[in-house]
This record gives sequence, structure tokens and C-alpha cells, in this order.
Amino acid sequence: MTTRRRLPLGIAILLTALTVAYVPAPEESIPGTVTLREEGSPFVAFNIWVKAGSQNDPEGKEGLASLAANLLSDGGTQQHTYQEIVAKLYPMATGYGVSVDKEMTNFRGTVHTDNLEGFYDLLRNALLSPAFGESDFERVKAQTMNFLERGRRYNRDEELSKELLYWMAYQGTPYEHPEEGYVESVRSITLDDVRSFYERYYTRDAIVVGVGGGYPEGFVERVRTDFDARPEGTASNVPAPQPAAPDGLKVLIVEKQTDASAISFGFPTSLVRGGDEFYAMKLVNSWMGEHRSSFSNLYQVIREKRGMNYGNYSYIEAFPRGYTTQNRPVNAMRRSNLFEVWIRPISLTEPGNLHTRTLFATRAAMRELLVLVENGLAEDQIERTQGFLHDFSLNYGSTGSRRLAFAIDDEFYGLEGDDAYLAAIRPELAKLDKAGVDNAIRSHLGAQGMYMVFITADAEAFRDLLLSGETTPITYAGNQPPEILAEDEEISTFPIPVRPEDITIMDISEVFETGR
Repeated sequence: MTTRRRLPLGIAILLTALTVAYVPAPEESIPGTVTLREEGSPFVAFNIWVKAGSQNDPEGKEGLASLAANLLSDGGTQQHTYQEIVAKLYPMATGYGVSVDKEMTNFRGTVHTDNLEGFYDLLRNALLSPAFGESDFERVKAQTMNFLERGRRYNRDEELSKELLYWMAYQGTPYEHPEEGYVESVRSITLDDVRSFYERYYTRDAIVVGVGGGYPEGFVERVRTDFDARPEGTASNVPAPQPAAPDGLKVLIVEKQTDASAISFGFPTSLVRGGDEFYAMKLVNSWMGEHRSSFSNLYQVIREKRGMNYGNYSYIEAFPRGYTTQNRPVNAMRRSNLFEVWIRPISLTEPGNLHTRTLFATRAAMRELLVLVENGLAEDQIERTQGFLHDFSLNYGSTGSRRLAFAIDDEFYGLEGDDAYLAAIRPELAKLDKAGVDNAIRSHLGAQGMYMVFITADAEAFRDLLLSGETTPITYAGNQPPEILAEDEEISTFPIPVRPEDITIMDISEVFETGR
């Protein structure tokens, strides 16, 4: 769950415009820091990485890492109340916030150099001398409970389907539960639990100080010295999860009164950033389902040619909160990933069988994946995707804050120099050829089984249609070219070989209510 005191839109646009042109200057490394000095920049970016996340939640207290981080970000300190902090930040036209993922907790903020000292005082106090006030705790916990009981279940089915996909794939591992936790687990969390988590995991050696932009000489050393005042303690040492490969199709259908079906499916892969075939698979994934891009194949097949929904995407790395951004998220690095397909909601209000279009879209995406595995990519498809990513990847580090965040992510994987992500992506993509790309496809996308999640109305009717193997033809308001209609016939009969015992139906009121 991410909280952030928002910048006014005009300030955010100005920040982007002024920082994008600065080229980082190399400087001597300071232990426990990640620095990205940009001479002449009028801004300073902070990214304080705590090497802990939801994987460190105690059993029965799932959501504790997130709640603790949000209390630090949106609570008072020993020096100021929360209301005083908000009042002090307002004239600076800035703020700080936090994101919590499976293995990373990151406090971020950007400030103009004119306000650096005042801003840093507030940020430092938030992390090093929190008040842990009872009223702040009750307020932040109440906000979290509202999200767990209402927002997560009833606001964004498409995001919920992705969370449930991870829940299925990572059963029995520290990645199993969502970062925000379960309803009952968060309800049980006390202020003493938060204090204990802070003392255990916010230790000197578990905190990496990231500073970027036009900061003054000696500033980074000063920040590191401040954070070295935290007690000694080793960083979290949780083994990387080993998710089980699914045997065939495992299907979860969530019953909800809705007028559109959200769909996610996928399976575990061995891909991590910096791995031998990572960039080949980045190219493949971009061709298959680049996030929010009309460039991708899934978008063209399901939305552009057939007008079925808003978008259809695929991922080789975790992409939380995809509804908020076109650019890839930062500081959500993991040692284990899924290949996943996200089919944004399909209308249930069209004429004909209630679930025909839902199943048709699912079959279309699965068919495209099978064709990709069987045929690989053609030379011209590879070249076109290389060209697209050569230009599109320039957006990744569009602000000083994002460039610093990518540097933190490099630190997570131990990437540096020419191997750092923003430095490596264009030359690595340029090296790719058909043989290497096709080998990567066969290695990472040839899974025989997958996890599937559907959030839809009348779950039993959908289960029966899925098991029946019946064709699911769709109709159009206007005429379609003969080649589309011919392809529709193949899609409508594409097999989804699922067994009755591998389908689970759950009511929306049960979703993430409690752990196993």
C-alpha cells in the first residue's frame, strides 16, 4: 500500500522538465549509500531503502510491515505532530511518502534545494524519532482497515485479480499474502507490534540511504551519519521463495455482483533482472503485452481489432498498482517473479451468454501465448520491438527521483556500471537475435500449467461454461473482415483443459479476510 503527500500537478510537471536533462556525475561511494549526483539540478531526491517488507510479517500479523511504514510516513514525530508536519511541508510544495513491497520498503521525497534543510529535518525525524502516537496509529489503522474491507474488494477488480494470482502462485511462501495483509491480521495489530517491528528491522545495516540531484558537498556523509545512529542489526535474511509449478490449470473464480469480468493468469518463472535471458524476455514481453501500449500484440488482438475492453498486458516482473501509471513501478524488486497476463475487465452486459465474451477474451490471450511459444518471433517483429523499446525506455528515468529509484533497484540485484538497468537496457536489446529470443521463449514460457483468476458475476454459471468446452463465439455491431471472423472461429474453440477439482469458487466477502 502506498501513501504519499501529493505534489501539485504544476510542480510535478516542472520537476520533470527540469530534472530530465541532467546527467549523473560519478562520485566516490560511501558505504550504505546509493548516490546519483546531478550537477546543477535545483532538486534533491531522497530514497531511503529499508531491507524489509511484507515477507517479514509475522504469521498472524500479515500487513505489519506496511502498517508500520505508513505510520512513519503519515504520523507525528517526537519533534512535531502530524498536523504540524503537514503545515511545514505545504509552503515547500513537496512531501514524502512510502511504498512497501515483498522485500523492499522505500521512503521517497524530492525537494528544491532552497528548502533542503527544512525538508530533511522532517524526513529524518519521521524515520529516526517517530512519536508512535496512539491517535496517529488509530487513524492510519482505520484507513488501512477501510481499504482492506472495502477498497480492495470493491474498487478495482483488475488489481484484485492480480493480487489473487500471486496469492495462488505463492501459497506456503513469504510472498503469499498481499503487502497490506488480511482483514483479520491487520485488525489484530497493536501499537506495540509496530514498535517491535521498527526496532527489529529498521536497523543501521538494514537501511540504505539514497540521495540524488544537486545536493551540497558533504551532505550525503551527514545523512549517513544520522542513520548510523540506529542500533546495529543484520538485514532481513528470508530465503527466496520457491513457488511450485502448477500441475495443469488451477482456477479461482470470485463471485461478485459486477457488470464486467476481471481476468489474470500466469505461472512462476526463473527470470530476475540482470539474468542471462532477462533482456530477451523483456523484448518478448514488450511485443506480447507492453503495459498500456497499443504497440503490443495482445492489445491489437483483443482491443484494437475486436474492441472488447480497455487494454490487455503481460509482465515478467511484478507490476503493482498498474492502474496508476504508464511507466513501470520502481522499488518493487523481487527474487522470484511470475509471467502474468492482465486482461482488463470484459463487459458482462453484451447480448448472448453472460460469460461468452469473458471466455472468448481468455481463449484469445491463451492462444496468442501458445502461438508465441510454438513459433517464436519473426525477425521483423524483433526489429520492430527493438526500435520501440530503444525509444520508449528513455521514459523510464524521466525524473531525478525515478533515476535514483532505479539505482536503488540496481543495488538490490547487485548491478553496477554498464550492468545497471538504465545503462544496460538499450545496448543489451540491440544485441538480441532471433535464435536467442526464441530460446528464451521456450525456456520461460513453455509451462504446461498456469494459475487463473476470474472475478465475475454468477460464478457457478461461469464454471459450468468453462468445464463444458462449448464454443464461445462473439458478435459485432458492424461488419468485420473475413480474416478476423476466421480467426474468431479458432479462438472460440480454443481448448482450456481444466478439471472440476481444480476450480475453486470464493465469494468476494471472503477474499483476503484471513490467512490459512
